[in-house]
Amino acid sequence: MRRIIHIDMDAFYAAVEVRDNPELAGKPLIIGALPSERGVVATCSYEARKFGLRSAMSIKEAYRRCPGGIYMHPNMEKYAKASAEIHKIWEKYTDLVEHISLDEGYLDITGTEHAFGGAAAIGHEIRQRTKAEVGLTCSVGVGYSMMSAKLASEEKKPDGFFEILTPEALNRLIIDRNVRTIYGVGIKTAEELNKAGITTVRDILGAAERVEAMLGKHGFQIVRLAQGIDERKVTPDAEIKSIGTEHTFQKDTTDFDFLRDYLLLSAERLSFDIAQKGLYAGTITIKVTYADMKSITRSKSGDATNRTKDIYATAVELLKKVERRPIRLIGITVSNFSDTPTRQMSLFDNAQNPKHEKLDGALMEIRKKFGREMIKSANVYRAEKRLEKSEEAE
Repeated sequence: MRRIIHIDMDAFYAAVEVRDNPELAGKPLIIGALPSERGVVATCSYEARKFGLRSAMSIKEAYRRCPGGIYMHPNMEKYAKASAEIHKIWEKYTDLVEHISLDEGYLDITGTEHAFGGAAAIGHEIRQRTKAEVGLTCSVGVGYSMMSAKLASEEKKPDGFFEILTPEALNRLIIDRNVRTIYGVGIKTAEELNKAGITTVRDILGAAERVEAMLGKHGFQIVRLAQGIDERKVTPDAEIKSIGTEHTFQKDTTDFDFLRDYLLLSAERLSFDIAQKGLYAGTITIKVTYADMKSITRSKSGDATNRTKDIYATAVELLKKVERRPIRLIGITVSNFSDTPTRQMSLFDNAQNPKHEKLDGALMEIRKKFGREMIKSANVYRAEKRLEKSEEAE
């Protein structure tokens, strides 16, 4: 039988902040927007969760429930560094590691557990090393499948360890739990099942044919998972479909110079992110949300690139096509990746700018080694300063 480990860091962003500033320990800490801003909670400490706070909650509601909390903007570069340290620990035990996010992943140790004293020994060792080497806690679940491992890691959070080693053990644990326990059952699917009187895992098993008739292939998969059958495989370096960033403004804006500055900073961040992964994007998409909450997207596909100026130029071209009315959010997503560039330089580029190509590459290598903030173009620096002045004036 397979042996899968699921690891989930405990309140990751908040935990990193507490590690770096112990005075925050034991206090309700909320990472995301500030109370005076628009936005949501990215994550929060367990002390804040006692007030009913959760990820994706609006920051206004979070502040209403927890006005005495400590609110902080996220520091993604710091979290990414901690994540890289954590991932190095995981990869000591198997090559079959699937990174779900900065703070979550699966390890298939079926072929390697004997070399480390068994699955339980590996799980406990990962917890101990994470605490000793990175200064953070994690919850570890061992299972015979991906779903059982994930449910196991949730069972004793935070800083816990649990095993679900057989379908029978899984069944005993979840039989009377809500249908949302099953992987793939989201809010809408749960509502549809509830309307049919199916509210628990036991109900799914007792009405398997009806679930399949209602939901088709999805229903068939839900029934199999409820039966403890999960044949999904841990997939190392799962293909990245897209990478994006977006920003909600504190005040709606119709200032397109202001919007272009945000697009430049977003393009610069995305350029760095995909260059680090050795990727080139063939499709650029911008997202705009208007003051009335209507959202639109505009996309353009072309030659694959990871250069800031290419991503930015395409984003600005797309921005020109959107309606000029008050905007509350703007973002860029890059997708359609390849591992080689296909951008065709113009004759002007070939004749006049061969040194610029080398300079771009050299600057990117410096930033990869020492961090994105290490060196910036003049255009990016000026955009940052203009945006700082705009925000100070609000």
